[in-house]
Amino acid sequence: MYTFLLLIALALAPVPLVQGKSLILTHAHKAAVKRSAGLARDLRVAFGGILTTQPSSSSNLNFYCVGSDGEGVSMPSSGNSSSSPNMNGNATSTGTAAPSSTSVASSSWKATNSYSGQTFFNGWSFFTAADPTSGNVQYVDQSTAQSAGLIEINSNGNAVMRVETTPQVQTNRQSVRITTQATFDGGLVVMDAVHMPTGCATWPAFWTNGPNWPAGGEIDIIEGVNNYTNNQATIHTNPGCTLPSTNSALLNMSGTLVASTDCSAAQTGNQGCGIRSNSSVSFGSGFNGIGGGVYAMLWDNSGIKVYFFPRGSIPSDISAGAPQPQNWPAPMADWPSTDCNPYQYFNTHSAIFDTTLCGDWASAVWSGTGVPGQAVSCAQQTGFSTCSAFVQASGGSFSQAYWEVSSVTIYQNTS
Repeated sequence: MYTFLLLIALALAPVPLVQGKSLILTHAHKAAVKRSAGLARDLRVAFGGILTTQPSSSSNLNFYCVGSDGEGVSMPSSGNSSSSPNMNGNATSTGTAAPSSTSVASSSWKATNSYSGQTFFNGWSFFTAADPTSGNVQYVDQSTAQSAGLIEINSNGNAVMRVETTPQVQTNRQSVRITTQATFDGGLVVMDAVHMPTGCATWPAFWTNGPNWPAGGEIDIIEGVNNYTNNQATIHTNPGCTLPSTNSALLNMSGTLVASTDCSAAQTGNQGCGIRSNSSVSFGSGFNGIGGGVYAMLWDNSGIKVYFFPRGSIPSDISAGAPQPQNWPAPMADWPSTDCNPYQYFNTHSAIFDTTLCGDWASAVWSGTGVPGQAVSCAQQTGFSTCSAFVQASGGSFSQAYWEVSSVTIYQNTS
């Protein structure tokens, strides 16, 4: 009987069409990244010793991801049915969790935009401008990405986005960055992935961004570099948005503040206020080794929260498409509205996937250690003194530099 009711609930779940517009940011913001990279590194040193939660390594530096989108293109589904390899070279499984044996209550959160299966790439714009974070990549349009084998829908029905693995290149490697054409103000973004890019020189991110950076705000849901295994979630805003405490318990979150309680891009050298997960399976090879999991970003009147659910621990309400975040455990990261009004500092967001190589962050910590997952520096591991030299000469090293995403769903609360 319970199974029968669950099947009815699932059959009635709506799957709306994707609508929206492309994210547009200005040339001035691209320039801001390059001008402020050195300042962010200096601020990282300046913050040392002020917060007890800050790790000692200077390699904890974080920068923002921002840029203007390229033109939208038509989005036919890929006919390629090959599987992507996992860390052991085997075909990966689909990202859906096992069905729950119990019924799931109805939810006030209803899907407004859903991306999965053969039509996953419909409703995304492919960014083709120069990487605004100074990475050694050339982002390509959908047609080029398809012909080069950089994107596909694999035999498991998952969307794959790769980095070029040509043995040697003279300058930059081809890569993929996509932005939802739909925008949202507040809501719940749920992303299920079975694999994310990892390895020296990689800098993957899944994030949301508003117009006129940083006035529209930025929310980095997943971000890290090189061999890191612990995710860092960060927000970047106009001046005035802060965290009320450095204490994770008081903030009711499981993660740890990396540096500043000031989330302003201008006052932290674009660093914002980052929170690092305490889970070694939340990013990179650790994430991939367990078959990935689900990330959720909740943006409502209480503030902004980021949740991570490893594969095998995904709430049944998420699997059923009826999320009930009020019943979830404490988030990995929490920026409460008490000191940062989420509708004043964030607006008109689109969701973004990208993988850059080197760039301001991965290059800056090329010789660094001390961050979870980075016991040995990439300079020592690869034998290359610079990140860019490694990228140009080592295409075979990027076989694990790919996203494999089961679905992205954007919900709005109808209550």
